[in-house]
Amino acid sequence: MSALSSSDPKSAIMNQIRQEAAVANARQLVEKLNEHCFEKCVPKPGTSLSSSESTCFTSCMEKYMTAWNTVSRRYIGHIQQQQSAGGMSGVF
Repeated sequence: MSALSSSDPKSAIMNQIRQEAAVANARQLVEKLNEHCFEKCVPKPGTSLSSSESTCFTSCMEKYMTAWNTVSRRYIGHIQQQQSAGGMSGVF
């Protein structure tokens, strides 16, 4: 990949931006999971999770991640359709 980076700096920068956006999205997902599911499933935090809290938390995380992935795929698909339909005409 370093050969690509040195021969095509624009692609290297775009790849770096994509990677940074992916990391930011992953952080946001983890923050939202913790915020939403913890508040829902752990009404009185203690030193450990009860069995029911753990089950609730796991189920909540799975549902949240499924929804997140569905929305992300739809959004990416929509952006790709716009790009292929409009090309660069919307930029100028």
